[in-house]
Amino acid sequence: MLESYIKDIKNEFKGYDLLNFKQDLMAGITVTAVALPLALAFGVSSGATAAAGLITAILAGVVIGALSGGSFQISGPTGAMSAILVALFQKYGLEGVWIAGALAGLILILAGILKLGKVVSYIPTPVVTGFTSGIALIIAIGQLDNFFGVSTKSSESAAIKVLNFFSTPLNPNWYALSIGILVVVIMLIWPKKLNNIIPSSLIGLIIALSINMIFKLPVDIIGDIPQKLILDDRLSISSFNLDILKSVLVPAISIAALAMIESLLCGEVGKKMKGDTFDANRELIAQGIGNFIIPFFGGVPATAAIARTSVAIKSGARTRLVSMFHAVFLMLSMFLLAPIMSNIPLAALAGVLMVTAWRMNEWENIKYIFSKRFKGAILKFLITMFATVALDLTQAILIGVIFSSLLFIVKISNMDISISEVDEKRLDRAVLKGNNLNNIKVVYFTGPLFFATAEKFKNEVLSIKDAKVIILSMRGVPLIDTSALQALSEMIEEVENRNCKIMLCGLQQPVKELIDKSGFAEKLGSNMIFWSADQAIKTAETLIA
Repeated sequence: MLESYIKDIKNEFKGYDLLNFKQDLMAGITVTAVALPLALAFGVSSGATAAAGLITAILAGVVIGALSGGSFQISGPTGAMSAILVALFQKYGLEGVWIAGALAGLILILAGILKLGKVVSYIPTPVVTGFTSGIALIIAIGQLDNFFGVSTKSSESAAIKVLNFFSTPLNPNWYALSIGILVVVIMLIWPKKLNNIIPSSLIGLIIALSINMIFKLPVDIIGDIPQKLILDDRLSISSFNLDILKSVLVPAISIAALAMIESLLCGEVGKKMKGDTFDANRELIAQGIGNFIIPFFGGVPATAAIARTSVAIKSGARTRLVSMFHAVFLMLSMFLLAPIMSNIPLAALAGVLMVTAWRMNEWENIKYIFSKRFKGAILKFLITMFATVALDLTQAILIGVIFSSLLFIVKISNMDISISEVDEKRLDRAVLKGNNLNNIKVVYFTGPLFFATAEKFKNEVLSIKDAKVIILSMRGVPLIDTSALQALSEMIEEVENRNCKIMLCGLQQPVKELIDKSGFAEKLGSNMIFWSADQAIKTAETLIA
């Protein structure tokens, strides 16, 4: 893997000149403008601090960006990750978040070493879309308190949080609510052309900050932002003990799963946008190393961010230096602007996250599956989305995948089976003397022959009563499992008790290999397996005669 990394780096920087450097530098500045408000917002929404969000973005930009599987990936704190971290924070505190993040880093490294980078391709698109929408809801729900300037009972579940919020008499801080609404309106009406120069989220925060500093409004603010790269509150080796490791193991797996899904999806999107290569397994290792290191500086778990990555590519990014440049500019912002940024109202950050959550939804995919009325896809989307809001994020993905698998099994279980007599007009040869074709039946079927279809197939064949030879044409069977082989064995015994023989023909290679390996071919007799139905029919005629 090291050799391929070095090779890719050489190819990436081949012919690199001053013009490419300027493009990377300008793209880095553009990405910083997008990343700064989001780093502050996601740091706070994770249960940590704005400073923790900045530290996360800086370290992710340098460490993960340098080791990334693609030249375009921009990593940092994200909305999806903050949705899972806030529940973890409420239960275990910041120390639990840090330890879970470090463990998740080790899990990601192991996943990369085991080459699990292709795992995301096995998750159906409606499940990913539902998962993303569920996370968007969690982010929005988690910001209700800051948006309205109130404090309601905390909860590990977003669904329960909604109930707590609406069951409590609402007495909003009208100053906070006004600021939140103002930021939302600014972000929604800000022209797209200008957004490519100055992001709407940054403008919204600047205006909200200016109003707050001028009028000194009675609203909650970010508070002090330490001007240091290593925060006072951070993970230490002494924090690790067996009890806490056991407690946060499941959340760590959730964090690792989320980082894997987001980073690899981001990589696939970026690869198509830039037309570049992407090494999924190396990306997992890069994310793992970064997430293991970040907690020791006081940051929170990070992942690749699709929005920031797409901004980098659209801004003309050439190499992974863009990620590092954006980290440097974020660091300069922290050291130079910390006293000013500390006065940003939390309601303004809530407004940014509300709009971000709305835009997170994959509206194009949602519109497609609902407008085309794909019932299966709609069910997958809704079940995954509601499971994400009500349950653990990893459980939601599993539920979505399991439900999708069940739907798929049900769909392919409706295999097409047809039983026909031999039509002598279709034979390209003369019929043998005695013409025994009426005693031969050919069974055609298409689709996989496995545990869900084996019983139906067996019953259909056993329903044939007036034949001395039954030929099973398996050219349309792409695979077979042991349950189907067992059903075939039982079927042969019952058929032979009726003084009838079974023949097979048209076996595809995967099916033939398993039949040979299982010993079923020996039991049936190798002289009863043929390449074509015509060969089988000719042998059957001779056998009957």
